[in-house]
Amino acid sequence: MDIGFIGLGVMGTPMAEKLLEGGHGIVTCLNTSPLPAALNGKQVKVVDSPAEVAAACDTLIIMVPDSPDVERVLRGENGALEGLRKDALVIDMSSISPIVTADLAKAVNDKGALYLDAPVSGGEVGAKAGTLTIMVGGPEAAFERARPLFELMGGNITLIGTHNGAGQTCKIANQIIVALNIEAVSEALLFASRAGCDPATVRKALMGGFASSKILEVHGERMINRTFAPGFRICLHQKDLNLALQSARELGVSLPNTATCQELFNSCAANDGGNDDHSGMVKALERMANHEIG
Repeated sequence: MDIGFIGLGVMGTPMAEKLLEGGHGIVTCLNTSPLPAALNGKQVKVVDSPAEVAAACDTLIIMVPDSPDVERVLRGENGALEGLRKDALVIDMSSISPIVTADLAKAVNDKGALYLDAPVSGGEVGAKAGTLTIMVGGPEAAFERARPLFELMGGNITLIGTHNGAGQTCKIANQIIVALNIEAVSEALLFASRAGCDPATVRKALMGGFASSKILEVHGERMINRTFAPGFRICLHQKDLNLALQSARELGVSLPNTATCQELFNSCAANDGGNDDHSGMVKALERMANHEIG
């Protein structure tokens, strides 16, 4: 079937490729960027607006950076809500506010359509491999309808709750854990390097012990090799931690170490590092120590 897909960026493009490999066609619209080269010559139809995308498909996937972007796709001029078919399924795979998600879900439901929030984790690597973790909130029937599509894009697919916003809440928790792990790996490798040890050897040793983690494996290597081309940008992780801290205030929960990580990301952004991979958090700590790991 043809699937509407809006948001063909770093993550969206390989996700759309997985749907194409699964035999589906893609209908999309473009903002200012051209169709990604990886999708040229494939079964991709480009139309003029989100409304036209929605009118052409029974399933619409959205993969854009932030809450206002999803709102523009759905509610903006010629937005998807204008063309949405009755009984269509809208799947937002962006990482946005759970509160905004609940509001958008109601607007979609009022049109006689279904809504799932299904943010992902795994970065560009996971998107290209089709192994993303997908955290879903929404009705179980909608989840089962979407499952075959999720299985083309991800490997760990979980219905977190049957209310919209549950997936986004899980994604915020994920981003808290990832940020704190990046900070821990940064501190450890910086400490080892400043003490005169080879950080690559230290990392190799730690990979065989209880400190081993995906962050140490992937981002520890990035820190040592100084490869900060983005898989997931600092500016996007800042957005996610803003959601975490805002939600925590509303819930009356203190997240002190999340706040520290956000300040380290803020330092990176202030030094023109907002578009670096989030492993670039290490640069903020390196500046304070006047010492570089690599």
